[in-house]
Amino acid sequence: MLDKAIKGSKLYWAWVGFLIAVAGVGTLTYIFVQLREGLGVTGMSRDVSWGFYIAQFTFLVGVAASGLMVVLPYYLHHYKAFAKVTILGEFLAIGAVVMCMTFIFVDLGMPTRVLNVPLYPTLNSMMFYDMVVLFTYLGLNVIIGLTVLAAERKEKEPPYVWLKPLIYLSIAWAPLIHTVTAFLYAGLPGRHLWLTAVMAARFLASAFAAGPSLLIIFYFIMGKTSGFEVNRQAVGKLAQIVIYAMIINLFLLGLEFFTAYYSQIPGHMDPLQYLYFGLEGHARLVPFMWFSMILGIASILLLLFPQARANNAALIAGLAGVFISSWIDKGLGLIVGGFVPSPLGHVTEYAPTIPELLITLGVYGIGALVITILYKMVVEIREETA
Repeated sequence: MLDKAIKGSKLYWAWVGFLIAVAGVGTLTYIFVQLREGLGVTGMSRDVSWGFYIAQFTFLVGVAASGLMVVLPYYLHHYKAFAKVTILGEFLAIGAVVMCMTFIFVDLGMPTRVLNVPLYPTLNSMMFYDMVVLFTYLGLNVIIGLTVLAAERKEKEPPYVWLKPLIYLSIAWAPLIHTVTAFLYAGLPGRHLWLTAVMAARFLASAFAAGPSLLIIFYFIMGKTSGFEVNRQAVGKLAQIVIYAMIINLFLLGLEFFTAYYSQIPGHMDPLQYLYFGLEGHARLVPFMWFSMILGIASILLLLFPQARANNAALIAGLAGVFISSWIDKGLGLIVGGFVPSPLGHVTEYAPTIPELLITLGVYGIGALVITILYKMVVEIREETA
């Protein structure tokens, strides 16, 4: 089916060429700068040992898990409106997991050490289980997505006799990948921002807001650039899921503020103080966090109106706002906020360097290229069968 991805207009090939160039710049920066010089070329330090790479990994795990929001209603509840969009959610999950794994790879000072996880597993380490659930979820989506697409190409019913068990397993596995990722943070007693029982719930809520938002945006882009039919009923239901999930996400964030400031426990207050108000004269992330919160609230208020959801421009603006808000809050804000202040009370600020940003763009270029190829296969096969 890959032959379908080599057919396209000049605009399609210009986009593919752009993604290859972006991925190439990131790859060359990694090989000739970071791999040779080490992680010293990044903005990370002894006090802030996870930075922009792990922030992207954390966020993209949620984007991958969000495929559940279309797979579950279609396969478990037989919601036919999601018939044409379900495979897009599965292919989006594939691209997101590929980027997750790549960000883990580039975050390692010596990338060969990644082999230590499967070769010498530590069964009480959440890192080991995170790798297991991510690889399993990637495999499930590849098998399910490509099998369903191949059956659609032949205009036959998918082989549900053996495929349905895998689909049901993927439905259970989707929230698991983000729950295990949340446990990576919630299990660290020295980091008060992460030491909360609602960390997994916050992860899932933000995932089910940001992921479907991106999926709908991609859905509209495919409708504009090809003959792909946009199902307004499916879009409307996904937009409602985004609204509910983002409201829950903001509510859980409010619980964190109440717990920290009402208890007046300094360890719980200081990370939030640093992120939203500044701490000891350090306030590098304050504008970003307030922008994230205001943008998230404004986007929800916009999407609450049915008239706005019926207008494509307003809908896309609201969904983009939800996505960007979640990317800031769950990405750099969550990761850096967990390290500031340090267990000894020191404030060490962090900012990504130029090599970090170029490598990050390169990883996104790889992920976007994977998603582009998979989506192109879907478009070509559906135009062929139509």
